[in-house]
Amino acid sequence: MTIEYVSACGSTLAIHRLGNCNRNSPEIVWGHGWGQSSDQLLPLAESLAPFATSLLIEFPGIGQSPAPPLSWGTADYADTTAAWLRSLPPHPRLWVAHSFGCRVGLQLAARHPGIVSAMVLIAAAGLRRRRGLIQKARLRMRITGFKLASRWASEARRERLRDRFGSADYRSAGQLRPILTRVVNEDLSQEAKAVTCPVLMIYGSDDQDTPPEIGERLKSIIPSARLLILDGFDHHTILSQGRHQVVHQIHSVLKGMPE
Repeated sequence: MTIEYVSACGSTLAIHRLGNCNRNSPEIVWGHGWGQSSDQLLPLAESLAPFATSLLIEFPGIGQSPAPPLSWGTADYADTTAAWLRSLPPHPRLWVAHSFGCRVGLQLAARHPGIVSAMVLIAAAGLRRRRGLIQKARLRMRITGFKLASRWASEARRERLRDRFGSADYRSAGQLRPILTRVVNEDLSQEAKAVTCPVLMIYGSDDQDTPPEIGERLKSIIPSARLLILDGFDHHTILSQGRHQVVHQIHSVLKGMPE
């Protein structure tokens, strides 16, 4: 595996290249989840190395890529990725992503039609979660608790309260917290409607971070979408324990792509 650094839209992407198939075989472009890196997708890419060249992105601010401007949303990540892809020789390309990378993929396919031939979205985010009454009440209590506790607090104290009341992703986001806050509040319904390439969405039945109901709603609005729910996996085990099933599905999509 080799790594290269490419500049696009004023940012830098670290790209890991794996495999060296013939020039007519498809390429897989991999987009990782929030707070992860290409490492989480590498085992899947290694399993598919005999069939396709893999290009594993590390998005700006994550892994080995320098941080982007703190005003970024997923459209900025998508436009930067598109600028890089346009610099490459024309090729059939499959976008495979997990969680946050699926948000970027939806923006990429909507804003830059034709730049990828198909997508496989694993545990896709992109729509706001539907919460029950108890979940909504608990969320409101956390928000109210934070506001009350931080009203007269010093900045140092307020930062400790953010760590206490924030999600695990928020606590670990560091300087990227403004981006995370913006991203999780995005609703990509309109972008999903504009996606024209074939899309396979894969969810774990036990996923509590991006529940399968999100996939059901995305399927209803993406014109060429299919939904597959794998029993017994959650948001993260779908990439590890569910790896062989996911690889099988990706390989099936690859075989249907033009050379």
